[in-house]
Amino acid sequence: MVDRQEQTGGAVKERVDTRKQDPALYKVVLLNDNYTQMEFVLHVLETVFQKSPAEAYRIMMHVHLNGRGIAGVYPWEVAETKADKVASLAGEAGYPLRATIEEA
Repeated sequence: MVDRQEQTGGAVKERVDTRKQDPALYKVVLLNDNYTQMEFVLHVLETVFQKSPAEAYRIMMHVHLNGRGIAGVYPWEVAETKADKVASLAGEAGYPLRATIEEA
């Protein structure tokens, strides 16, 4: 058996303390406009953000009354994908609905 000191050259190796760090989270925020139909916003919340009909309605009304509302909180890549999907669906349907991303 080879002497362990020969393998490391006599140096002492320190253990590296690895810590798992959760990814930073970001809010996807829907912005109110005067043109997008409420039914379309409900559809987006239910399909893109997987909200129940009751939760989708609550968020949609919050956006309608307050001008903006949080659709969900996700890691950056997921938040970016969902915001892009909102823009894509809105564009296809002819609505100006927008979603922004903010640090949570």
